Amino acid sequence: MKKYLFLLLSSIALLFLASCQSTPEKVPATVERVIDGDTLKVHIGKKEETVRLLLVDTPESVHPTKPVQPFGPEASAFVKSLLPQGTKVDLELDVRERDKYGRLLAYVWLGKTMVNELLLEKGYARVAYVFEPNTKYVDEFRHIQEKARKKRLNIWSIEDYATDRGFREEVVRSQTAACPNPRIKGNITKNGEKIYHVPNSPQYNATKAEVMFCTEKEAQAAGFRKPAH
Repeated sequence: MKKYLFLLLSSIALLFLASCQSTPEKVPATVERVIDGDTLKVHIGKKEETVRLLLVDTPESVHPTKPVQPFGPEASAFVKSLLPQGTKVDLELDVRERDKYGRLLAYVWLGKTMVNELLLEKGYARVAYVFEPNTKYVDEFRHIQEKARKKRLNIWSIEDYATDRGFREEVVRSQTAACPNPRIKGNITKNGEKIYHVPNSPQYNATKAEVMFCTEKEAQAAGFRKPAH
């Protein structure tokens, strides 16, 4: 009898330890709005929360004290096209759930796709704000980032712009100093397509530019294409 009691207690202890060490379940949420490339507002039940994507950083597009940074509007437009208002997502939390601003820190899942990974894959974000204990996917993220860097996608298309310390706007300014008045308009559609328009394009005047380029080569390096005729 003692033997069976010991086995039963041992089994209960193992199940308890396993539950303590298991990956936290994903929290269902509904997107209210995208603030910028790495921050969004969601509803969890009836409560509104600000969510900061874990381990990634996109260039600024709406910071109250900083200028708009190159590829910031593109990153924001990409996430807005991906997560329009009302989109159902799942939030995977790591060990520490909030930052010093009270924002939820999460890996955001759209079905089986993780938005954090997708931003790195497309070259819209860099791996950043790596703080223990929230490092679950950091090795995988760095591998994805390296592939985007080698392809020179978006933030990696301008040498020395994206660094492990942030985004160096002065590098972009120095490279465009010879072109103080860029004329080529870069536009991102609701479907996330990146199209550029030169001054003699039929839709040039009606196009709202998210980013301006000096040359077609520069636009193409950033992943933009000519409009289909």
